[in-house]
Amino acid sequence: LNWSRLGLCVFLFFGLHFVHGDLSYSVQEEIERGSVIGNIAKDLGLDVGILSTRKAIKTENERRYCDVSLRSGELIVSERIDREEQCGEKPSCVLKFELILESPLELHLVSLQIQDVNDNAPRFPSEIIKLEISESADKGARYRVDAAHDDDVGQNAIQTYRLQPNGHFVLNVQTTNAGSQYSVLILDKELDREAQQNIKLLLTALDGGSPQRSGTVAINVIVLDANDNAPVFSQAVYEASLPENAPLKTHVITVSATDADEGVNGDVTYGLGRITEKSNSLFSLDGQTGEIIVSGVIDFEDGPKYEIFVKAQDGYGLSSDTKVIISITDVNDNAPVISLKSSTNPVPENVSPGTEVGLINVQDRDSEKNRKVRCSLQKHVPFKLIPSIKNYYSLVTTEKLDRELVSEYNVTINAIDEGSPPLSSVKVVHISIADVNDNPPVFEEQSYSSYVPENNKPGHSLCSVKAHDPDWRQNGTVIYSLLPGEVNGAPVSSYLSVNGDTGVIQSVRLFDYEQFRSFKVYVMARDNGSPPLSSNVTVSVFITDVNDNTPQILYPAPEGNFFMTELVPKDAQGGSLVSKVIAVDGDSGQNAWLSYQIIKSTDPGLFKIDLHSGEIKTQRDISDSDNMKQNIVVAVKDNGQPSLSATCSMFLLISDNLAEVPELKDMAYEESSSKLTSYLIIALVSVSTFFLTFIIIILGLRFCQRRKPRLLFDGAVAIPSSYLPPNYADVDGTGTLRSTYNYDAYLTTGSRTSDFKFVTSYNDNTLPADQTLRKNPTDLEEVFGDIDSSPEVKTIHICVITASLILFRSSRKKLSSLRSKYFVFGDRVVIGQYIQRNTFTVTSNIPSVFYAVFFVLSSPF
Repeated sequence: LNWSRLGLCVFLFFGLHFVHGDLSYSVQEEIERGSVIGNIAKDLGLDVGILSTRKAIKTENERRYCDVSLRSGELIVSERIDREEQCGEKPSCVLKFELILESPLELHLVSLQIQDVNDNAPRFPSEIIKLEISESADKGARYRVDAAHDDDVGQNAIQTYRLQPNGHFVLNVQTTNAGSQYSVLILDKELDREAQQNIKLLLTALDGGSPQRSGTVAINVIVLDANDNAPVFSQAVYEASLPENAPLKTHVITVSATDADEGVNGDVTYGLGRITEKSNSLFSLDGQTGEIIVSGVIDFEDGPKYEIFVKAQDGYGLSSDTKVIISITDVNDNAPVISLKSSTNPVPENVSPGTEVGLINVQDRDSEKNRKVRCSLQKHVPFKLIPSIKNYYSLVTTEKLDRELVSEYNVTINAIDEGSPPLSSVKVVHISIADVNDNPPVFEEQSYSSYVPENNKPGHSLCSVKAHDPDWRQNGTVIYSLLPGEVNGAPVSSYLSVNGDTGVIQSVRLFDYEQFRSFKVYVMARDNGSPPLSSNVTVSVFITDVNDNTPQILYPAPEGNFFMTELVPKDAQGGSLVSKVIAVDGDSGQNAWLSYQIIKSTDPGLFKIDLHSGEIKTQRDISDSDNMKQNIVVAVKDNGQPSLSATCSMFLLISDNLAEVPELKDMAYEESSSKLTSYLIIALVSVSTFFLTFIIIILGLRFCQRRKPRLLFDGAVAIPSSYLPPNYADVDGTGTLRSTYNYDAYLTTGSRTSDFKFVTSYNDNTLPADQTLRKNPTDLEEVFGDIDSSPEVKTIHICVITASLILFRSSRKKLSSLRSKYFVFGDRVVIGQYIQRNTFTVTSNIPSVFYAVFFVLSSPF
């Protein structure tokens, strides 16, 4: 064998033809690995990239002799191919495999014709053939010689025999019905034992390959005395049937031959003639009885039929042969083989029902009904098997998948054949479910609440929000953030911040309970999927009160350098209401619960204050021996921890008439006498010049001017609205100003405004604060209108009044006598007119003396 020459002659002769979409190639055996057989992609008219994208799969029942390159589409030899091993003596040797393309599913059958190469030489059953021929044999006698065997087929098989030249025998080549050749020696010249007892012959068998191969055998002819008859078999061909997996030493068949001669010439022995190595390993022959028994493992799948040649020979070398055909019957000894040819793993959870996720192939090496297979899946899985083409099944989904419920499946596939008894096999296919971002984050609670004390430090943790996302990895990673918004007109980010990873909400700045009590923010939880999903939750922040506000006293005003006096009638009895301390606290709840206490008093036993309302009352009847001037210091405390407090002073005058207080008289006279004289002179000159003009203007204005109401009475206790600080009431109604009180008392309002008020004692005719209480009009008011007009009109009024005073009451003595009824404090005038114990209120922003003149004219004296 010239291997180098064979390597140079490796030439692939392949042809492609389409038979219903099938491909067929031809290749020589013993070709080198990596050799290209053909280009499947080109032959199928497909682009090379299609093989990879459509997952080209090659399947074979036996060994893997060739592969498909997904990069080039070429069919390449992957293992040594031996035609004799695959097909034995079969004249045609074809390997078949399947090529599967997915999306859509296509099946192409590929046939690979294996061409024989002359790689086997002819060989005889034995190296020496012994023939015993009687010297009495006639010329032309025929003696059959065991045929040689060549594993190759066709032209590479044995074509002829050659006999080395000799003086006694010639060679004749015969052909059997099966097409095999054997040689026959013909006696051409009679033998003479006395002349030559042994004759050496050399027989050569030649095949028809290129290069030609041959095999030789030595024939030793022993010349004997006469032996006229050769053994004769009872049958020309013996046939037997044997089930596969038959145990060793199982009887197969017995051949029989007889010889008409007697004695040694009639003793027949049996031997194996031409036989393959595989048959020789499976069967053995008893030389004396002609019984053939099993000597190896019989497998139908390895070979369904075997042929054996048996030779019968008598004692002197005459022989004959017969053919034994042994057929192997199939037994259901092979369970189905389940293989996963293709799979989509992992499978996205959002695939629609009916999506193919795998391709299953089931093979059974048995034949006929033993190889028919039924497949099924376990129950309670969202998959099913759909028969596809030939022995293929598609594994498809039956319902929508949800990775959050089941993240993986172990799908059990059962395959059972129809043999008797049936055989089955099981394969578990593991299918993982790939996550898809189909779940938004879900908060643990529907809403969150946090209570934080005011004056908290920045960075204080309010609460923590927590959201869960059942998705996987980045699809389940939750990031927290605040939604844009405003709190009291400012961005929400200026109040709070949230940790994007932990969901902890922290304050950014201090909170003040007195500015706002609560607010809401919205926190968004967003996953990191694509596209991202999110959900929102409401976080309510409630600011709790801290006792950080000192009580504020509204009345009496604690600040300002002015004279603050309350009048107490001399005949006041014990328990009479004298005044009230009004205070508020900017805090709420118990921090705003105020208590009142007199901490200093001129006469400790005369007055008392209610602990909760702040009402100052007499403890006993007032006597003449009591000091006219009483000074009380009141402390107001809240109920916080620690408690905060404020103090105020209250001046009480025990008197029925302000005129009885000498300090007030002197002060009024000194401050007003000089000013009054100057104003009267100026008024007299002005009236003299413009008297007639003023009369005409006043009459016109009297009929054209719109009368404006004036609030002369603010309530039982007149506290200007400007005194009240904002937000002094709790949401729940627990503030410090919860009730309306009316008091029978006389008080001044201090110096916070330019207004001066006299308040009447409470009676049933007190008007609400939103209505106007007017004095009974005098004659002058009917003529000149409401005194609360514009400053220009007021000036005209005063001029007219002053002129009338000069003309009709020119007596200076009369004016002087009236001063005792008017008290001037700084730029304000206190006018005490006690008519039925009522006090009137006069408000003006012009000099006080003009109103003093007005009251002089309107008073009944």
